[in-house]
Amino acid sequence: MYKASFMMAMACMVAMAASASAEITSGPQVGDSVGAFTVTKVAGNPDDGFPVGRAGCYRCKTGSKPVVMVFARTGDDKLAKLLKKIEEEVEEHQAEKLMSFVNMIGTDPDSLKKATEEFASKHGITRIAFVVPEDAKDGPADFKIAPDADLTVVCYKEGKVKANHAFAAGQLTDEKIDAIVEASCNLVE
Repeated sequence: MYKASFMMAMACMVAMAASASAEITSGPQVGDSVGAFTVTKVAGNPDDGFPVGRAGCYRCKTGSKPVVMVFARTGDDKLAKLLKKIEEEVEEHQAEKLMSFVNMIGTDPDSLKKATEEFASKHGITRIAFVVPEDAKDGPADFKIAPDADLTVVCYKEGKVKANHAFAAGQLTDEKIDAIVEASCNLVE
C-alpha cells in the first residue's frame, strides 16, 4: 500500500513539474504575418517619428524592417534586463534598421500608461518604443496573446514571424534572455 501511494505521489509531482515548465503558445507563430493594430505611444524612441501620445499603428510604422515586438504584463527587473540587451542590439544594428517596441498589456489602460512611462524612465530605456494597445487587456484579438503568458516576444522581418518566445510569470531566465537576443540578431544576418 505504501509503495503504491509513494509511486502515485511521485507521478503527480512529475506531472506538476512538467506542466509548470510546459511551453506556452502565445502570439503570432513562426511563418505567420504580423497584422496592423492600434496603439498609443507612451515613451521611448524619440527618433522613430511616432511622438509620445500619438495613437496609430506602430506595426505599420516598422514596415519591412527587422523588429523585436514584445507583449508584457509585468514591468519587472527581468523585463528590464531583457530590454536593455535588446536595446544594445538595436544600437549595434542601426545600419540594418533593427527596431523594437514593447506593448504593455493589462486591464486598466490609464494605469498601464502611467506605469509604462515610469518603467521606461526608471530603467533608462530610450531606443525602444513603449506602447499600450487599444485592446489593452490581451493585445489585438487576432494575435492570440495567451492570458497565462506574462511575456510574449515576436521577432519578425518583412512582416513575417521568424521567432516567437512566450513565458508564464517567473519563467524568464538569463538563458532565455540570451535565446531571445540571439533571435533578434538572426533578424539582421
